Amino acid sequence: MPVGVFQPSNQIRLTNVSLVRMKKGSLFRPPPTLRQPPANPAPGKKRFEIACYKNKVLEWRNKIEKDLSNVLQIENVFLNVSKGQVAPKSDLEKAFPKKTVEDIIIDILENGELQVGEKERNAELERTKNEVVDIVAGKLVDPKTKRVYTTGMIEKALDGLSSQAAAQQASDKSEATEAGEDKAKVKDLPKWTGIVTSKSAKSQALFAMKALIAYQPIPVARMQMKLRITCPTSILKQANKNAPKAPAGTDDKTSSGTVKDAILGFMEKVDSQDILGAEWEAVGLVEPGAFKGLNELIESQTKGRGNVEVLEMAVGADD
Repeated sequence: MPVGVFQPSNQIRLTNVSLVRMKKGSLFRPPPTLRQPPANPAPGKKRFEIACYKNKVLEWRNKIEKDLSNVLQIENVFLNVSKGQVAPKSDLEKAFPKKTVEDIIIDILENGELQVGEKERNAELERTKNEVVDIVAGKLVDPKTKRVYTTGMIEKALDGLSSQAAAQQASDKSEATEAGEDKAKVKDLPKWTGIVTSKSAKSQALFAMKALIAYQPIPVARMQMKLRITCPTSILKQANKNAPKAPAGTDDKTSSGTVKDAILGFMEKVDSQDILGAEWEAVGLVEPGAFKGLNELIESQTKGRGNVEVLEMAVGADD
């Protein structure tokens, strides 16, 4: 007689799946007439699971995949997918009242917690990393040559920053135990610790650029925007009334002087200035972070008569 593990034929066993879990149900609440709860209260929330194909859950949530049959390995709700325990109909009715099985599956698929395997997690991490590096490489240039860096150089610089942050964190802990609260405070700088999948690639890329600019493992600077600014000549010599007063001992063109001085103070480089009839026109480069302030200045001072036109979103070296 062959010896083996007995597996009941009525259990559905699935392997190589991505699980989506959701805890649903309500705890027992005694009516107001009862001062004491019963001896055996109703159980708490139950966990429901669905079995999906790998990488299909994110495609469904991102509206890429619309066919439910391409997402689910089997159209059913489980209490435990690994053990093949299908959720009883009574439990589903209590946890999801007045919902069909398909509606319950969609609810779990869209709002449940995704359990991913190691391979899928590594693939998602690699995808996010490539996206972050591509964004950073497209926004930073060498400040001297104005040429962009390759993605390999950016990735190497970020890896160096993450290693440096880990070493610095370890040294900070050892110094803190030795010196205690007498340790001198240092200026807080953005610390790059590596890519994570819990944050968007765009937000991580912005933080990575701040860290690269702060620590300069390689010479980097933000790409500048090329703008064309037009303003009536009658307004140029007027005082910049809306700007705050400059601190004593400083020479801030954006906070004092004429409207023209304030506009030129926002520009890193002025390529040309011309007067065309009753309008003054300037073309030059502006840091991306200064665009909002410049646009607000033009709108407030010219009352809609001036204009800021973006000629190029990112200016690098001339081809």
